[in-house]
Amino acid sequence: MTTPSAPELIVQRQLDAYNARDIDALLATYAPDARQFEHPGTLVASGAAAMRARMALRFAEPNLHARLLQRVVMGNIVIDHEEVTRTFPEGAGWVDMVAIYEVVEGKIVSASVQVSNKRLA
Repeated sequence: MTTPSAPELIVQRQLDAYNARDIDALLATYAPDARQFEHPGTLVASGAAAMRARMALRFAEPNLHARLLQRVVMGNIVIDHEEVTRTFPEGAGWVDMVAIYEVVEGKIVSASVQVSNKRLA
């Protein structure tokens, strides 16, 4: 059995905060100037204020939950494959998501996500 790395622990704290809908705990895992991207390079949020506004909308969804399917750690890069339960305009469902996190000095400095395979309940 291997011991989790510091970057892996930071990303796990971020996932736990996401599932708890705890925006302050989630933002505490990110650097103040962190950036979020839609893979491969579309900037969707830059800095804590933009991330807070973006996540506040997401956290309003009644059935929001991310289930970790697989995690790969390569130094300070953590790659998660998740199934995310969401509330879409047309109803509840799921998407598959791959997130690539870069962790520097104990904080996530960038996150790039690819979402696909939307399914309705």
